[in-house]
Amino acid sequence: MAAPVRSSDMPDDPDALSPRRRRLLFRARHRGTKEADLMIGAFVARTIADLSEAELDELEAVLEYPDVDLADWLSGRRPVPPECRTPMLDRMAEECAAPGAGMPEEL
Repeated sequence: MAAPVRSSDMPDDPDALSPRRRRLLFRARHRGTKEADLMIGAFVARTIADLSEAELDELEAVLEYPDVDLADWLSGRRPVPPECRTPMLDRMAEECAAPGAGMPEEL
């Protein structure tokens, strides 16, 4: 059996993360739609180890939004409504707007 391929956006040792950070990483990668899994999961995997407790709170709030809305906002198909804008959502939208954001390296 071949060894699993590790993505470059995967924390070196996810088990070293706190339970809260591991739970958020899991939630970000298992949203329910592949598009959201890739965009949100890649962002969270890149940043989770360095987020402050306040930023983790913001991330938890963002993850409460439905996949359809998040995918549209993060891909730029629809603007983020003013009442939903937060620094975390703005940061995610900016990073997800980059060409190829969320795409696995093998693609």
